[in-house]
Amino acid sequence: MSAIDELLTIMATLRDPERGCAWDVKQNFDSIAPYTIEEAFEVAQAIAERDWPELREELGDLLLQVVFHSRMAEEQALFCFADVVATLNDKLVRRHPHVFGETATRDVAEIKQAWEQIKQSERASKGRHHISALDGVPEGLPALQRAAKIQKKAAVVGFDWPDAAAVLPQVQSELDELAEAMMADDRAHIEEELGDLLFSVVNLARKLKLDPDLTLRRASDKFSRRFRHMEGLADLASLDSEELEDLWRRAKAHLSDI
Repeated sequence: MSAIDELLTIMATLRDPERGCAWDVKQNFDSIAPYTIEEAFEVAQAIAERDWPELREELGDLLLQVVFHSRMAEEQALFCFADVVATLNDKLVRRHPHVFGETATRDVAEIKQAWEQIKQSERASKGRHHISALDGVPEGLPALQRAAKIQKKAAVVGFDWPDAAAVLPQVQSELDELAEAMMADDRAHIEEELGDLLFSVVNLARKLKLDPDLTLRRASDKFSRRFRHMEGLADLASLDSEELEDLWRRAKAHLSDI
């Protein structure tokens, strides 16, 4: 029995109403969906940390999510794991005519454009007619990823900044507008301008070819390391603002040497 066959058998056993796990049997698509999203983030975290043994384990956990959803679908006679794999195989071949077909295109920009055209054709074949260039961006995506995805979609039709340098003035403009809103103490306007600022920063990350989510994640990790180091040096609650600032500088200097 192959490892995949064994995995499918284990999943079927866990879902067995009589001899399976009560927790697994109780689950449904909606209850498992949050775990699927969580596992994808844990895969990203392992990659960011370059922890390859952890990545191997997290990829297994992510695969479990696919198997879990597939098993529930099979129980309802919707589809099975083999159908998922077959659909993926067909899609990969169909979306890479420059590899599996006779198209000779090798330019990355042309490949991306062809990819979008193929996706539009697929949507049309399913009765999902193209209405907007932004079609296909899931509303349930984390905000940073959704913003980047929307911007990429708009860029396909030419609505884009030429380079990162051109985005910088827009970031500064949004920052100035946020400052004005704060001066006016207009909460609704502040929220709007802060959103615009975040959206423009995501645009800057995209033009710099950086993943905004991963970039922010690394910044958060850096802050956490420095803050934890501060906690190891003193009782932070007992310090005033100047002492905290001094301790922060010491933490930065110490960790920069590690």
